[in-house]
Amino acid sequence: MFKGLMAAAFGLSALAGMAMADEPTKLVTIVTEENPQTQLMAMVLTMQAAQKGAVPHVMLCGPAGDIALKQAPETATAPQPPKGMSPQGLMTKIMGLPGAKVEVCAIYLPARGQGPEILLDGITVAKPGAMAMSVLEADASLNF
Repeated sequence: MFKGLMAAAFGLSALAGMAMADEPTKLVTIVTEENPQTQLMAMVLTMQAAQKGAVPHVMLCGPAGDIALKQAPETATAPQPPKGMSPQGLMTKIMGLPGAKVEVCAIYLPARGQGPEILLDGITVAKPGAMAMSVLEADASLNF
């Protein structure tokens, strides 16, 4: 968890340095952790960056993909202290931001043996090539 939060802090500090650019910075957040506190913290940092002008692009992989489900496990929907927000709740707020994108990784649904109909409306499946390009864009910051 600490490693993931440190990477997120690095991504936000890089974002702060680029905040003076004319174009909005893109923040690519990749969440793989099953721990709901780690998932929520990734969403908190993503929302904070968005409030500072970043355009969020979230990709959920492995156990973190479960927060994208219409019938998500309780760990994704249960309120967390101190603000009573859940990983899925904050993710859906992020989805409503201008230009925001939330995706599950390309292997998430095949690994479950299910299709995109199990995902919340507005969540799509990432295309590996397009995701790679998002990560490589000059104005992108990464948040793991």
